[in-house]
Amino acid sequence: MDLDLSPQLAKKLYGSDGGSYFAWSPTELPMLRQGNIGASKLALQKNGLALPRYSDSSKVAYVLQGSGTAGVVFPEAKEKVIAIKKGDAIALPFGVVTWYYNKEDTELVVLFLGKTDKAHKAGEFTDFFLTGPNSIFTGFSTEFVGRAWDLEQNFAKNFVASQTTSGIVKLKEGASMAEPKQADRDGLALNCEEAPLDVDVRGGGRVVVLNTQNLPLVGEVGFGADLVRIDGKSMCSPGFSCDSAYQVTYIIRGSGRVQVVGADGKRVLETTLKAGNLFIVPRFFVVSKIANDEGMDWFSIVTTPNPIFTHLAGRTSVWKALSPEVLQASFNVTPEHQKIFSSKRNDSEIFFAPSK
Repeated sequence: MDLDLSPQLAKKLYGSDGGSYFAWSPTELPMLRQGNIGASKLALQKNGLALPRYSDSSKVAYVLQGSGTAGVVFPEAKEKVIAIKKGDAIALPFGVVTWYYNKEDTELVVLFLGKTDKAHKAGEFTDFFLTGPNSIFTGFSTEFVGRAWDLEQNFAKNFVASQTTSGIVKLKEGASMAEPKQADRDGLALNCEEAPLDVDVRGGGRVVVLNTQNLPLVGEVGFGADLVRIDGKSMCSPGFSCDSAYQVTYIIRGSGRVQVVGADGKRVLETTLKAGNLFIVPRFFVVSKIANDEGMDWFSIVTTPNPIFTHLAGRTSVWKALSPEVLQASFNVTPEHQKIFSSKRNDSEIFFAPSK
């Protein structure tokens, strides 16, 4: 069966005047199910509150736009309340309860990417709400709820039913909320736009890698991530994940072309990427991108905590490591052609700036 790797936009699942929740469906993006990967997006308007919930999947949350507040409660631990802004990445292991709030005029948009290998549905996140008409407590009898919280049954019944909006609510202007604490950010969040660069190619592109060194919780969620920004008309070297990982990519800004090649040298994807697109590269498939004039930014997860990539062009490519004799025999070319090939790309790696 042919693979459908076509990039897709998210579809709205629910919302209110406080904001909306979007998700990518494995029906429209089959690689989600095949790769056991989930992807969704939260957009909060001013005074919007995403009600407390937990998920059946580990995730990385990445702030695409705006600023706000996030609350995270780990099992048997106190709540951590942090200020979040564009560029922040938060690792969310299994079992954490989260909420998000936006008090600013600018819309707060948060991307969620994660693994669904232990989820109820492959390729989909399932959230369990702690309040609202679809919360887990609406399924318990008032007797159970009353005894659990040591409340009279009538009070417990009214308490559970008091929130009539599902998922996202809008608070009144001036409503008080928990204040963030700077100390709570330590080890929980990393701003990828302010972090030291792992790769910086002049005129080509820049990379910040999210891994167990700069955000230890990445080890608990089970995958790594990165923020990549390439300049106009620059190229990202053809490469593949050599540790059996899927690459899940969300285009944040700009546009460009992408090609993906699989087994037997078959090109399985050639298309134009635009902001809002999500696409997935299967294990061991080779991918390369070329940005349009405005450049292109993307946020990716790779389904292993500390991913390793093999590049097929540039100073660090496998061709530079092979002996001249092997290269010559492999391509069936003359020594002169081999020398010309080997003399190129000796001062550039991963990203290639456009020729002047």
